[in-house]
Amino acid sequence: MNAPPIPYQIKAFTHVAREGSFSLAAKVLGVTQSSVTQHVGKLETVMGTQLFIRRRGALELTRAGKELFAISDRLTTLEQLVNEKISDFSALTDGHIKLIANAPRPAMPIIAEYGKRYPQVQIDFTLYDWTSAMSLLTDRQADMAIITDPPQSASLVSHELRRSRYMAYMRRDHALANRDVVSLKELQRETLVLPGDGSLTQRVANAKIRKHGLAFSRVLKTTTFPMVKEALLHNLGVGLLLENSLYPSQNLVAMPVVEMQETYRDCVVIPKDKNDLRLIKSFLGVCIELVLSEEGRTG
Repeated sequence: MNAPPIPYQIKAFTHVAREGSFSLAAKVLGVTQSSVTQHVGKLETVMGTQLFIRRRGALELTRAGKELFAISDRLTTLEQLVNEKISDFSALTDGHIKLIANAPRPAMPIIAEYGKRYPQVQIDFTLYDWTSAMSLLTDRQADMAIITDPPQSASLVSHELRRSRYMAYMRRDHALANRDVVSLKELQRETLVLPGDGSLTQRVANAKIRKHGLAFSRVLKTTTFPMVKEALLHNLGVGLLLENSLYPSQNLVAMPVVEMQETYRDCVVIPKDKNDLRLIKSFLGVCIELVLSEEGRTG
């Protein structure tokens, strides 16, 4: 009979699953990669099943790995909370936040400000389409997400930062750039530039186009928001994006769309049991402070 797993094996597995890498997990834990590999290997022996599918340049959790991680990550979060209660609360001197988002803004300005205040805290930030971001957060592959219109979930806590609506973005020298407002019907003659499959923007735009019986003969789908911006700057078409989702450019203008007056919530979304972690609370505090400051300047 195999010996029961020891805490080090569980901790090694959890951090590998969190980071998606044996080497990154070793760096976070402050041990050698071989030590982490051995602990995970022994845990797989104890369980009698494989926990990771090792692919070239990436790791993927098996079904057993996903089921174990759903529990072990909560245990690690609880351990963090206990350590915070015991440790000195006077300053944040280190830590690691895994943050994801479905658009560059408002995430980027928040990360920049947080980095100034807490330079010792490491933030890993990645952009994903809306569908992938929600899936990763639900599967506990991220500590928090800044995402638009998240669905309600008993396992997640949402903190609304602001509301925004969709705008038509185009180059300043575009024929329609001097308009105060534009309609989707008028834009049918243009190439429509949208983020790729899985994005909230593509889903909303397609729903509006169907609702109003319109048809766009030319649609350019890109993989990321920066690619959308590059396409617009190169005059490849007109984009539909939430206002303030891109860094301002003097070469681009944005105007309201007649058929798209609804507002959408930009939220910080956190797994419920991580909501009270000190690192998470400090980041959320910066989020709220920056948004309130921005509202004060524009109000």
